[in-house]
Amino acid sequence: MSGTFFDAVKSRRTIYQLSDESVIPDSKIKEIVEQAVLHVPSSFNSQSTRVLVLLGAEHKKLWNEIVKPAVKAVAPAEAWPSSEQRLNGFAGGYGTVLFYEDPADVHALQQKFALYADKFPQWSEHTNAMHQYAIWTALEAEGFGANLQHYNPLIDEKIAATWNIPQVWSLKGQLVFGKPAGKAGEKTFKPLEERLFVHGAKN
Repeated sequence: MSGTFFDAVKSRRTIYQLSDESVIPDSKIKEIVEQAVLHVPSSFNSQSTRVLVLLGAEHKKLWNEIVKPAVKAVAPAEAWPSSEQRLNGFAGGYGTVLFYEDPADVHALQQKFALYADKFPQWSEHTNAMHQYAIWTALEAEGFGANLQHYNPLIDEKIAATWNIPQVWSLKGQLVFGKPAGKAGEKTFKPLEERLFVHGAKN
């Protein structure tokens, strides 16, 4: 078992306390995302995942000018102060990776492989989740902290207009990252015997 790989897997945690500092050059962040987009697998090699990376001022624009107003418009008045505090925490990070799926690729596979047509939307979700996990783990391995958010579809239209994203792309999640300014919470585990089952092992 590769120690380096599983060290990275075990180190990936949800961290909410972030600063707007970067621990690596922006070019390295771009390289990490590029490698994930190139090499994370997808069903039938669909390559349906699309990724938008927002850094620095663009990241803050997302949270301060798009997410905050969108949430405030629908949040009960009594709930807004806590929501605003939470959103300020996200805005306080260094960057956000937004994960999309292009339904055109999914539809093409449905047409080509009609027998599995009803499965491709679900497999598309699997593909996107693998991209999220790979990039999250890679960023934390470099020293970032990160947390995954889901304010879609509330923010989809405004993001598409702001950064020229096709309206048909489906936003799945937003990975917020920055230099850790706090620690992850305690991690607990359900019993392995309830989650892992092995048959046929020889030793």
